[in-house]
Amino acid sequence: MEIDLTPLLATLEEEGVDGYLIDDDASDSDQRYVSGFTAPDAYQTLVTADGDVHLLVSGLEYGRATKEAEADSVTRRAAYDYQELLAEYGSYEGTVRTIATFLADHDVDSIAVPRNFPTGTADGLREQDLEVTVESEGVVEGIRARKTPWETNQIRATQEANEAAMAVAEELIATAEIEDDGTLVHGDEPLTSEDVTEEIEITLLRHGCALDETIVACGPDGADPHNRGSGTLEADELIVIDIFPRDKETGYFGDMTRTFARGDPGEEARRRYEVTEEAFEAALETVEAGVTGSDVHDAACDVIEEAGYDTLRSDPEAETGFIHSTGHGVGLDIHEQPSVAPTGGELEPGHVITIEPGIYDPEVGGVRIEDLVVVTEDGYENLTEYPIEL
Repeated sequence: MEIDLTPLLATLEEEGVDGYLIDDDASDSDQRYVSGFTAPDAYQTLVTADGDVHLLVSGLEYGRATKEAEADSVTRRAAYDYQELLAEYGSYEGTVRTIATFLADHDVDSIAVPRNFPTGTADGLREQDLEVTVESEGVVEGIRARKTPWETNQIRATQEANEAAMAVAEELIATAEIEDDGTLVHGDEPLTSEDVTEEIEITLLRHGCALDETIVACGPDGADPHNRGSGTLEADELIVIDIFPRDKETGYFGDMTRTFARGDPGEEARRRYEVTEEAFEAALETVEAGVTGSDVHDAACDVIEEAGYDTLRSDPEAETGFIHSTGHGVGLDIHEQPSVAPTGGELEPGHVITIEPGIYDPEVGGVRIEDLVVVTEDGYENLTEYPIEL
């Protein structure tokens, strides 16, 4: 995938530095994005002022990096007498001296680094007479926020796997029997949040995706937006299922929430669902390039407040009602730019965002509806095809 580093190069010119250095493993999404490479141990990616990308990797990763990395050069640490430096100076200083030599090899005397750059590495490089400046605006994350068509297709594929997992979860709930005490039963055993989560995970694995955790939250648990849920699922209760898997090969996330009920959750729960769906549609209708995330959030709040429920806009200390933002960016991170929130900035073509209003109250349960969309010049394209119904 070709990436446009023009904004980063402009920042380097503005700061008057020779390059931009990332020192992390591939769990850092900026590292993975710029290098086009993944490794479980830290490696260094240098972007020079002319736009070239250079990698410094261990001997263990060198062969794979030369084949897979999207870089102009890949150098192994051994080229700079890494083991000799470790023996003479110890692990910390030896590593720093190796990085400093790598930078000098590319005529770099001054660097900008991301906000999460290791303090020890920065201080060590300064001791080696390099100028180190923190790039505080998160320019690479801003570049990542504007997805290429290739990236959008990867997110779409993850969302398709997500939909398959959601369908399995819905089927489990829909086919469960209801015991006299209201417990949902599948086969001869109570149906639990953990059971549904396990089937979600198995389905995702079969589609090449994985997730660290998911939300299957019933009744009062669902009224806490990030409560993962636990225990037996009950009839006549709202059940919030929020799945956010990551494709194991590409690293791109999907994200979707649906709210279910087996039986009748009651008139108030149904009303809250209808209001949430109306807020969801109002927010979607607002999405297009040039509007702000704040505008989209306000559209959802308008509907929910008009229906008589609190939002954090109407009451910043509200504990029930709509108690989170309307959405967030999704890509190599599950939460990234842009923000669809009170302080959300301008949306641009290629931004992939969630739209996920909700209404919460422990007395009634939680309702949330969430789709994943990509912003276009005149609106949006919905990357989610899963039905919306209680």
